[in-house]
Amino acid sequence: MKPTLIVLAVLVAAVLIVFSLFRDPISFALMRFSLEPGASFAASTPPQAPDYANEAHWAALPWREDNADLTPEGVTDAQASAPVDVFFIHPTTYYTSDSWNQPLDHPQANEFTDEQVLPNQAGVFNSCCRVFAPRYRQATLYAFFDEGTDGAAAIDFAYEDIKTAFEHYLETYSAGRPFIIAGHSQGALHAGRLLRDYITGTDLAARLVAAYPVGFNVSTANGIAVCTEPAQTGCQVSWNTMRQGVARMGAKADDICVNPLTWSTDEAHAPHEANLGAVSFSSGAKVEVGAADARCHLGTLEVSEVRSDNYPTESFGDGNYHIYDFSLFHMNIRANAQQRVDRYLAEQIAYEG
Repeated sequence: MKPTLIVLAVLVAAVLIVFSLFRDPISFALMRFSLEPGASFAASTPPQAPDYANEAHWAALPWREDNADLTPEGVTDAQASAPVDVFFIHPTTYYTSDSWNQPLDHPQANEFTDEQVLPNQAGVFNSCCRVFAPRYRQATLYAFFDEGTDGAAAIDFAYEDIKTAFEHYLETYSAGRPFIIAGHSQGALHAGRLLRDYITGTDLAARLVAAYPVGFNVSTANGIAVCTEPAQTGCQVSWNTMRQGVARMGAKADDICVNPLTWSTDEAHAPHEANLGAVSFSSGAKVEVGAADARCHLGTLEVSEVRSDNYPTESFGDGNYHIYDFSLFHMNIRANAQQRVDRYLAEQIAYEG
């Protein structure tokens, strides 16, 4: 073989080895590059603002048939009689370089929200609570990796819609009822800010049953205490799920980790037997008891083994269970939300009596 061909062969082999070893980071970098909007945020025309009096601008409403009504076998949707509401903020479902923020009528993003997020995340609360989930001009996925100012501007822009939706909920739908604030990923970021801006130090704090801002870097900087007991109210829980031994990108020392199998902040391992059931509506909504164990460690929720083929981790890299933060612990979250609602209502009766 000629020297030039030998060198070329060695280089090709080296590239293949590197790609094999760092497949996920490389794929992630390529994905980021492909999603970068072509114009700056300032030079972009913002999508039309939502009108939350228009029911089409809500992904879920309790009196309307939608996928937040879906339940696993043996579970009942009780929204018609639920005494508590949940204001749920969906995660990023806008994966495009077309613009920094989603137009409300974007079909692919809305389909992802409706078909995947509503049943697998928002619907976990439909036994205890009426589900309100606004559509909003969410920031595109790239905004969270942008190293300039455009990404932050897009995220702030999205949060303005969340504030408007929450104010509409309070003024039009709430009627003074107690509520849960919940969200995932980008939705958890907005939920944390909502807690800081609308709940901490205000009269609304007395109506907060609990908060579930899951799948983002959430700390007590928003002024809400961490839930350390399963039935505690007026507090918040959060976690970010990874396979044991896999580092979590962007992890922070003060990230909240509440174990959704024990509802404790300690680092004790909860075995598979503590898992009441994982649920994936993409795989038939079967309740898979004992599907995952869990342990909080340095602010991350670690899973040593998922005993199901329904939760592959290719989306954000091998060992990253981000998209299953709710699904892996579905039945535990459902039971816990009811437990906190029951405690809150009992405390209100005792107080008023």
